[in-house]
Amino acid sequence: MTDKRLVITTAPSREEANAIASELVGRRLAACVNIMGPIASVYQWQGEVEHSEEYLLLIKSTEAQSLAIQAAIRELHSYQVPELLSFSVDSGLESYLDWIASSVR
Repeated sequence: MTDKRLVITTAPSREEANAIASELVGRRLAACVNIMGPIASVYQWQGEVEHSEEYLLLIKSTEAQSLAIQAAIRELHSYQVPELLSFSVDSGLESYLDWIASSVR
């Protein structure tokens, strides 16, 4: 087990995804953010089944930055309830994990 985290969120546009990613990396909350998409999302919202095109952000960071990432996403995101899931990284290439640690505050 490591102290590294993979955090995911989605954004409604590439522009918003890029803005969130740039802020997270610029604030040194994340070492790297991959943006994938567009992807198709199907979900329940306010009693209706919704279909949306979204962009998936894969955020690489540390446990210590989890709350700050959560606060930043709430600040920067246009959704009323943005997706935000955090996964523990059990293992990985040691030099990559070291790079994540050196890239975030």
